[in-house]
Amino acid sequence: MSKVIAAEYLTLDGVMENPAWTAPYFNDELGEFQGELMASSDALLLGRVTYEAFAGVWPKMPDAPGAERMNSLPKYVASRTLHTAEWNASIIQGDVAAEVARLKQEPGQNLLIFGSGQLVEYLRQHGLIDEYRLMIFPVVLGSGKRLFAEAPTDFKLKSSHTTSTGVLVLTYQPATA
Repeated sequence: MSKVIAAEYLTLDGVMENPAWTAPYFNDELGEFQGELMASSDALLLGRVTYEAFAGVWPKMPDAPGAERMNSLPKYVASRTLHTAEWNASIIQGDVAAEVARLKQEPGQNLLIFGSGQLVEYLRQHGLIDEYRLMIFPVVLGSGKRLFAEAPTDFKLKSSHTTSTGVLVLTYQPATA
């Protein structure tokens, strides 16, 4: 059985959108962490906005670190508006929760979500995320889209690590797991 892992960049005040603010803090440690996430995953699970952003960049950077893995992984895209996809992607339309639950039953490694805040919130509310890999950057934006919106959830801390640039890498599981 596969696990769904949400990997998220967040500010100290919980903002996740438009993560250009991560650049000054990104280093080899975070790159290694991202590489480990990719290596332990069989597919990416993405929302439409994240998929379109990634598909517009990654195929054009075949020599970038991690690009070979990123470009070769199958991608499942949850969308009500996309009807076709490229870049090794399949569209999930209709009952996204049921399809993700089905994908979790397939043998293999993990289904990895990068960003995709609306999808993460939806799957959290359906109890389908097994682990959260949160990278908390030492910056406060004051406003912007936040990861957790509604419906309280308790978590168990599984591990923590602080990078040399001050990014806190936290691994949480839902307390009910």
